[in-house]
Amino acid sequence: MEYDYLVIGAGLYGAIFAHEAKKAGKKVLVIERRDHIAGNVYSEEVEGIQVHKYGAHIFHTSNKKVWDYVQQFTEMNRYTNSPVARYKDELYNLPFNMNTFAQMWGVRTPAEAKAKIEEQIKEAGITEPKNLEEQAIRLVGRDIYEKLVKGYTEKQWGRKCTELPAFIIRRLPVRFVYDNNYFNDSYQGIPIGGYTKMVEKMLDGIEVRLNTDYFSDRAYFDGIAKKRVFTGMIDQYFEECYGTLEYRSLRFETELLDEENYQGNALVNYTEYEIPYTRIIEHKHFELGCQQGEVNPKTVITREYPKQWTKGDEPYYPINDERNNTLYAKYKDLAAQHPEVIFGGRLGIYQYLDMDKVIALVLDTAEKELGA
Repeated sequence: MEYDYLVIGAGLYGAIFAHEAKKAGKKVLVIERRDHIAGNVYSEEVEGIQVHKYGAHIFHTSNKKVWDYVQQFTEMNRYTNSPVARYKDELYNLPFNMNTFAQMWGVRTPAEAKAKIEEQIKEAGITEPKNLEEQAIRLVGRDIYEKLVKGYTEKQWGRKCTELPAFIIRRLPVRFVYDNNYFNDSYQGIPIGGYTKMVEKMLDGIEVRLNTDYFSDRAYFDGIAKKRVFTGMIDQYFEECYGTLEYRSLRFETELLDEENYQGNALVNYTEYEIPYTRIIEHKHFELGCQQGEVNPKTVITREYPKQWTKGDEPYYPINDERNNTLYAKYKDLAAQHPEVIFGGRLGIYQYLDMDKVIALVLDTAEKELGA
């Protein structure tokens, strides 16, 4: 066998495992079906602007080990995620905080905001939420639910909020302070020069073959390495022998505009159901609006449309409902019978993961596997 490890997928999980394996003296081949590395965190430069091709990716973590690890490959800027929600002609700050409550009700103090929310919860009479709608109202009251949660969520998941499980929204951030920082994590930023350059450094000195589909010649690829690291869809690996796992997908419309500043913020969410996209991303604001020390007279925006996933579409969000979780459990048990394969990443373990969680997971796996 020519390689110690065949890594299938050049996203964050695959790139970091390959880097750690090479560091441990192993011979590694990375194959990637797309024409680029970096998976969904891939960024490309357009008119001096780093464009996040597969949607906004903001790195955030409270795990210092993960933060320090990433610093080997990039320097992070000081970007702070402070999205804005637009409902019809009204604008609200996110996450739900005192600015949101002041804009919604004209309240000024935390006590006034809490009293308003408690009043609406009491009116709703919900004690044990049975679905997402009831859970959201129980957390933030009916006004915020109707304007800022309902339409956005139903677009995102393609289902009525009354048909979605309550757990999806249990961790909805609600803060009684005037702070628009979306994340509570200790560390936050975006790689200077883009995510692609960061992943390039991870893969430095490692053989990478792009436009290469593992399933196009599976017997050949299985025969060239002692072990495989698979970051694709676990059900596809096992030829969907138990059935097909479900996902939500996304569609992007990206435009280069001849204007300096389109919306004044990196992320603006459109929360009314009648507008088909969930948000508009203005990429230059991830880099504080400046490229190469000058104000850029152009800007790039992306409209993000959720869509029903069908085979052949890019799978973005696992649908972790009872049916799919039960199905995944069967595949997980089957995977345990194949010690020659490591399943990783959001598709390999059928779980939506923030970037820092992916990194923590692969570092733990690499340590156990490589004895690093």
